[in-house]
Amino acid sequence: MEKDRLAAFTDGVIAVIITIMVLDLKLPHGTTLAALATAAPTFVSYILSFIYVAIYWNNHHHFFQLVPRVTGSILWANLHLLFWLSLIPFATAWVGAHHTAPIPTALYGVALLLPALAWYALQTAIIRTQGKTSALAKALGRDIKGKVSPLLYLGGIGLAFIDTALSDALYAIVALLWLIPDRRVEAAISA
Repeated sequence: MEKDRLAAFTDGVIAVIITIMVLDLKLPHGTTLAALATAAPTFVSYILSFIYVAIYWNNHHHFFQLVPRVTGSILWANLHLLFWLSLIPFATAWVGAHHTAPIPTALYGVALLLPALAWYALQTAIIRTQGKTSALAKALGRDIKGKVSPLLYLGGIGLAFIDTALSDALYAIVALLWLIPDRRVEAAISA
């Protein structure tokens, strides 16, 4: 299969995910700044989730520049990733509506952890197909960010039952780690 079809399908699904998230933003009940402030938790959760989905889209775009062909295992790993990403709007809406509640905050962390694990599975499927000497395998190296991120999500999930603000801070830290596209992959693309 051509990788362009996989990329186009992924682009479409990600566009739908973002659309679902933005449609969940509701107008404040009133015209004052105080009324606007009541919408802040939902808006902040939307911003963080949008950043996460954008990070996945951006990194997906970079990864597939290093993939010469797509196999069945890569297709299924990609669909696995998209499945977990598609649950982010639900978790975003719930945590936005109940931003200080431990269970929605923990579930939001789970909704971030599962795409991270699916991303690792996609990476593994690509490297298994291309070989350990492939451009992607060389670019990733030891992949410290990829190994630390799930641990931070797990920490955030646990902290949700102690202090949701600390949990949210960990989720934001992981997003900051990934906000800049992976320079190793960009260097491999340029080479």
